[in-house]
Amino acid sequence: MSETNPTETLRVELGNRGYDILVGPGLIGRAGAAILPLLRRRQAVIVTDENVARHHLAALRESLAEHGIGTHTIVLPPGEGTKDFAHFGRLIDDILACGIERGTMLVALGGGVVGDITGFAAASVLRGIDFVQIPTTLLAQVDSSVGGKTAINTPAGKNLVGAFYQPRLVLADTGSLATLPRRETRAGYGEIVKYGLIRDADFFDWLEAEGRNVCDLEPAALTRAVMVSCRMKAAIVAADERETGDRALLNFGHTFGHALEAETGFGDRLLHGEAVALGMMLAFDFAVRLGLASGQDAHRLRHHLVDAGLPTTLAEIGLAEDAETAGRLLMHMRKDKKVRDGAITLILPRRIGDCFEMRDAPVDELRAFLAAT
Repeated sequence: MSETNPTETLRVELGNRGYDILVGPGLIGRAGAAILPLLRRRQAVIVTDENVARHHLAALRESLAEHGIGTHTIVLPPGEGTKDFAHFGRLIDDILACGIERGTMLVALGGGVVGDITGFAAASVLRGIDFVQIPTTLLAQVDSSVGGKTAINTPAGKNLVGAFYQPRLVLADTGSLATLPRRETRAGYGEIVKYGLIRDADFFDWLEAEGRNVCDLEPAALTRAVMVSCRMKAAIVAADERETGDRALLNFGHTFGHALEAETGFGDRLLHGEAVALGMMLAFDFAVRLGLASGQDAHRLRHHLVDAGLPTTLAEIGLAEDAETAGRLLMHMRKDKKVRDGAITLILPRRIGDCFEMRDAPVDELRAFLAAT
């Protein structure tokens, strides 16, 4: 990586559906050159949200125009509430109104919400057109933009309607993160911690030393954290694209986390990365309760998450630790995509850097644990 060209490239190996992940500053301003070779028609529809549009839309449109790529722009409301059937239906109508063809490219410019709904639209409209991910949040850069999971939420739960559909390219512009609120950066950091916990204890050790620099967006630490996270996810996705094996490990903290998001209303009260962080802590504490993991490792994780400004208890997000709350959380968990034959599946740790899939979690123990009894 040179000072004049600080972009790093990582390949997601999926045969003829493989694609590159580019990581570095200034990529939005160079997007036209990166996207042009992938186009079958010099037409792109940019999907973004109101917040991201203010900061980054002009630079993206200018870069595409410089390379003769005509654009239409669709601006969505920000927030998790946009990931529903109503907004999805309007998005499809708006895309079709642009006069698209199968050679048209969709460009998702934004965080995980924009990437998820745009990817699902790409998988659906005209039975499938190409799309590019330009993630502008730390969480999206290290997680949702990579791997081809696209979805929207329903009243029954999070990400229950969607498709596995891979992008053609991911441009992770680390410079775009400077416009994020501090809370969004911390939430994204929660997903970075996940990678150390599931299969790379050395990476977790490094995060204990350098995590504050990552959250402060110090360039060298930030680039390393994003690259290590993306490299691990790319390897897992290449080996298990449809989540029939090890890819399930990427759900560490998510069964608890999605239930917490549902219980708090899929809004700003609890960001996805915050929910995942708390979910990972709950998974560690539950594993300790079952005698599967050590209290020392759980303490290390709790200390690290607290240091990063992430929640580690239900009380911090305004939920009581009682039987009523436990019952509601279990109800949400039973609607999780990973439920099999009615049994709740959890990703649990043995130790930092080593997690496994428990396909039939003991519900009575889980209820008692969530009720703090």
